[in-house]
Amino acid sequence: MSGSAVIRVLSHLSKTSQFLQANKTNCVNVRRPFTSKLQGEGRIRPLDGVKVLDLTRVLAGPFATMILGDLGAEVIKVERPGSGDDTRAWGPPFLGEESAYFLSVNRNKKSIAVNLKYPKGIKVVTELAKICDVLLENYLPGKLGEMGLGYEELRKVAPRLIYCSITGYGQTGPESHKPGYDSIACAVSGMMHITGPEDGDPVRPGVAMTDLATGLYTHGAIMAALLQRQKTGRGLHIDCNLLSSQVACLTHIAANYLNAGIEARRWGTAHGSIVPYQGFKTKDGYLVVAAGNDQQFVKVCKVVSRNDLAENPKYKSNMLRVKHRRELLQILSKRFIEETTGEWLLRFEGSGVPCGPINNIQQVFENPQVAHNGLILEMDHPTSGRITVPGPAVRFSSFEQVGAMPPPVIGQHTVQILKHTLGYGDEEIEQLLASRIVTQNEPQMKRDGENSSTSSSS
Repeated sequence: MSGSAVIRVLSHLSKTSQFLQANKTNCVNVRRPFTSKLQGEGRIRPLDGVKVLDLTRVLAGPFATMILGDLGAEVIKVERPGSGDDTRAWGPPFLGEESAYFLSVNRNKKSIAVNLKYPKGIKVVTELAKICDVLLENYLPGKLGEMGLGYEELRKVAPRLIYCSITGYGQTGPESHKPGYDSIACAVSGMMHITGPEDGDPVRPGVAMTDLATGLYTHGAIMAALLQRQKTGRGLHIDCNLLSSQVACLTHIAANYLNAGIEARRWGTAHGSIVPYQGFKTKDGYLVVAAGNDQQFVKVCKVVSRNDLAENPKYKSNMLRVKHRRELLQILSKRFIEETTGEWLLRFEGSGVPCGPINNIQQVFENPQVAHNGLILEMDHPTSGRITVPGPAVRFSSFEQVGAMPPPVIGQHTVQILKHTLGYGDEEIEQLLASRIVTQNEPQMKRDGENSSTSSSS
């Protein structure tokens, strides 16, 4: 290829791809997005250079944008002046003035406080959308459109914008007008119906799994959309919702009904199609044993010193064990309660049978593997002091997720974003502040040694 042809190709790429970058040696570095073989490996993260405008609140959206921030995206969180994200008030416990709930899902974000009741507030968000790659929102369908911030409105001024909506039931359909709440979607989707003790009432999972699943789907959809835009040069709209996320996660439970007409039921810690595959009470706690095949069942029998069970014709196959579930589990339960959880773990060590204790949360974070996996993340918060939250779940060979930015206080970065991201002048910023269209919070750093953890009572 001639030199002039190379110049033409690079000129074209510079107009169509945000992933054409100049490196520190001033050489042109053309790369495919999100690959690991880059100059400066260990410092460059997959989403470095990607700007995300976050208009979401509570959990599903903030969880997704936190993951994007962990991967290097610059996340600008738009909040209501004064109260901000709803979860800031969800406590106790509180660390300083921030709830532990909010702190758990909002690291690596900047906060700008904007009042969207004013046209100039809408203008600020519109201008941010123009220079961002991704926008996330979790308003009721049509609400942002009424404010001039819907997908159809913004695509006209930001044609490359990836616009992601998170709702309870979707953008269209007979229930699309309803607000989305994890517990309601968990119930409507059938998740609550299949969760709980075998002979007891439906139970809500201990964390908001429907919200979290939706956040994970959202994160994946945005990553795919960035790749799609790299191919087409155009933005798009993504419709994520709690109902679809949770119904999709029913997997084999859904398939059992759709194909065989089998209605699901609650099994407690057990599995409807595999035996033994559940928690057993021990002398001092609980142990989960998962014999996923016939060979593992034979090993379980050996560990519990009941080889006769492996030879019993009623338990020779998983299908037979499911058929005679109650009798077999009664025998095993009587055996497991004779020893402590620790003693059973020693017995099962090296046996090839999957097993583990049912830990409380203190035991979870005392687990050396949890610490080894970097799941205890400490940060210095501007008002709460030293805080600790769960760290990223995924590790990459090409970069380390270090130096996380602590969750922001409301409007902590308002002036910075207006001035350095949007290029507003000092006079215009002062006018916005004076009219309370935007607010700026100047956090006072907590002094060393000051107790930052408080629990309010009501």
